[in-house]
Amino acid sequence: MKNMINASESPRKVPSHEITYCRLRDMILFGQLAPGQPVTIQGLTATLEAGMTPVREAIRKLTAEGALELQGNRRVSVPQLTVSQLDEIAFARLTIEPKLAQMATNHLRANDIAALARIDGEIDQAIAGGDVQRYLRGNFNFHFTLYERAEAPILLSIAQMLWLRFGPSLRVVCGRYGTANLPDRHGEALDAMRSGDAAQLAAALEGDIAQGIEQVRLSLPPSGI
Repeated sequence: MKNMINASESPRKVPSHEITYCRLRDMILFGQLAPGQPVTIQGLTATLEAGMTPVREAIRKLTAEGALELQGNRRVSVPQLTVSQLDEIAFARLTIEPKLAQMATNHLRANDIAALARIDGEIDQAIAGGDVQRYLRGNFNFHFTLYERAEAPILLSIAQMLWLRFGPSLRVVCGRYGTANLPDRHGEALDAMRSGDAAQLAAALEGDIAQGIEQVRLSLPPSGI
């Protein structure tokens, strides 16, 4: 993906500090760091197999993006969502992401739709097999493969930031309840892509996002703490 560098890309192609950032970002997005669980900076350098300087730079960037918070004593953690924060994220996601899907419609080609269908097939397999990590990665890839076709880099950047704040809490839901009832309205979205129906595609994405948000909402205590 052009706008979110794959952490597995060769160091010869991507600077080492960017690889470190992407690996730490993926740990947050896909639930390897649980919300509220502090980890040491030294521990992250070992996990990421990176030097202290690129790890600190990655932490600095992700803290600025709201995906990490400093705990003191050289520790960081993924913030725990509150109900009010989830409300803000819900408003932003339900406003921006359906718009990105709508904007992508006229740019989609047959090979794009085929690629998205393959990703959706992998998501279905993950749900059937109870593979949470594979589901989370597939779900992310489906949405952002679509959103990149919108050719709207500002909205795309905002959507990426929102997923960094939301993803860890969805991982908590997956771990608690399994994959049986995970959001997946991608079949409807693919039908809309094939027919070129921008409004239907936006509606399918809106339903998919809303389902995930409500599952996270039910997992939060009323006080959000």
